[in-house]
Amino acid sequence: MIIPTIDRRVKMVRIAFAIEEDRGLESPIAYHFGRCRYYMFVDVEDSEIKGVRVMENPFFGSHISGAVPQFIADQGARVVIAGGMGPRAMNMLRSLGVEPITGATGRVKDVLRDYLAGRLTSGGPCREPCGPM
Repeated sequence: MIIPTIDRRVKMVRIAFAIEEDRGLESPIAYHFGRCRYYMFVDVEDSEIKGVRVMENPFFGSHISGAVPQFIADQGARVVIAGGMGPRAMNMLRSLGVEPITGATGRVKDVLRDYLAGRLTSGGPCREPCGPM
């Protein structure tokens, strides 16, 4: 199933990625959205990267329900891509106007390319707790 998303060709969009290591676009996607060490924010316009920023997860090592989705929305992201995400986080992101995409693996640059080409599919929510703790 291809995920319907905003028009990637003409609009400026900020896409957030859950990542474990700060290695720029070579960073591997983190398995768990809320428990990753970093978030990368990539600004894309007309399928071209206009900016990249990495921020530490301010809630790494703690769990405050709803804090991470709000943090992502506060950064202006319209899409967030992660390996896994629980159903509550997905629902909260949607309520904040952020499209959650799960099931991503590999490097940010490859996942971004697939997303922009419309080839990225979502695996849906995982059962909580998601993945390795």
